[in-house]
Amino acid sequence: MTTSDRSVGPDQIIGILGGGQLGRMLALAGARLGLRCQVFAPEPESPAFDVVRRITEADYSDESALARFAEDVDIVTYEFENVPARAADFLASRLPVRPGPMALTVSQDRIAEKTFARGCGLAVPDFLAVDSVDDLVRAIETIGRPAVLKTRRFGYDGKGQVVIRSGDDPARALATIGNQPAILEAFVSFEREISVLVVRGVSGEIRHYDPVWNVHRSGILRTSTVPAAIDVSLAARAALMGTVLAEKLDYVGVLAVELFVTRDGQLLLNEMAPRVHNSGHWTEAACHCSQFENHMRAVAGLPLGSTRRHSDAVMQNLIGASVKDWRRHAAEEGTVLHLYGKRDQREGRKMGHLTRLSPLSQG
Repeated sequence: MTTSDRSVGPDQIIGILGGGQLGRMLALAGARLGLRCQVFAPEPESPAFDVVRRITEADYSDESALARFAEDVDIVTYEFENVPARAADFLASRLPVRPGPMALTVSQDRIAEKTFARGCGLAVPDFLAVDSVDDLVRAIETIGRPAVLKTRRFGYDGKGQVVIRSGDDPARALATIGNQPAILEAFVSFEREISVLVVRGVSGEIRHYDPVWNVHRSGILRTSTVPAAIDVSLAARAALMGTVLAEKLDYVGVLAVELFVTRDGQLLLNEMAPRVHNSGHWTEAACHCSQFENHMRAVAGLPLGSTRRHSDAVMQNLIGASVKDWRRHAAEEGTVLHLYGKRDQREGRKMGHLTRLSPLSQG
C-alpha cells in the first residue's frame, strides 16, 4: 500500500491550508471522526485556530514553513481556492494533497475554468479574455451588452466584477476592477441560481447532495433553500455536471458547482469551487452526514457518508451587524445556529449562519 492509498486513522493528522470558517468547520467535523487537524494560515487570530491541535502561522510562500508543516501532518487539504498553487505543488511533492493541485490551477483562473468546463462538454456562458481596453471593446462587439466583466483571478462575494450596460464606458469598467487581466461573460437572464455539491472518494466513489436554490444580494450569498423547486430531471442534470467535473479532475473531496437555470430550462455553469461551500452549510443541520464530514472522510480515504437529508432547510448567512440577533435566533424552535468565533465584526463579513429546518417535503 502506498502512502497516497492509506487510510488515515485517529493517530494521524490532516493539514488544512487556510484558517477561515471553512477550515474551522472542517476541523470540527474531523474531530468527530477522531482525526486531528493542523492549520496553516498567514492571518493571526484565524477562526480555525481555536479548534485545532496546532497552528502554523506563516505566508504561503514560506517554503521553510511549508516543509515543517509537511513533516508534521499526513495529508493536506485546503479550505479555499485561492491558496497559491505553487504552495500546493510544493506540498504535493512530499505528501498527498486532496483535492489535487490541478483543481486549484483550473479554478483560480476564470478563463481556465470556463475552458476546462467547455472541454468537458458542459454549457457555459459565452466568454472572451480581456487584457486591455481594446480587447474589451472587441469583446463587447462580439458578446454584446449587457455583459459581466470579471477579474480572471481572486474574485469572491461579488468583488472584482462589474456589469457593462448600454452607454457604459469600457475604459471606466476596466478601471473599476483595477485594470487587471479579465474575462467578459455574456449576461445570463436566469430564472434562478442553484448549486450542487458532489463528494468523490479516493476509490472514485461519488455521492451528491440535493441541489439548492441560492439568493445573492450585492454579490454575497444570503440564503440557500432546499429543495430548490426544480424538477427531478433538472436536478439529475445538475448532479451529472458535478460528477463529470469531479471525474475529469480526478477529484477527492467536496466540489461545489454553481449553475444558472435559464428561463428555457438550460443549465449553464457559473463557476466551481474546489472545497466545501457556503451553499452547503445547511447539510450540517439537515443531512445524515454534512459536507464537512464527507470532505474529511474523502480526504482521509474513509468510506463516504450518506448525503440524504432528513429535513427541508433554509440556510441564512449572518453578515456584519446581523449577527447581533444571535440570541433571538438561538431561541427559535427548529433553528440551528452556528457562529464562527470572529472577533472583528464589519460590513459584508460572514459572522455565522443559521439553518431553519422543516419536515421533509416531496419537492
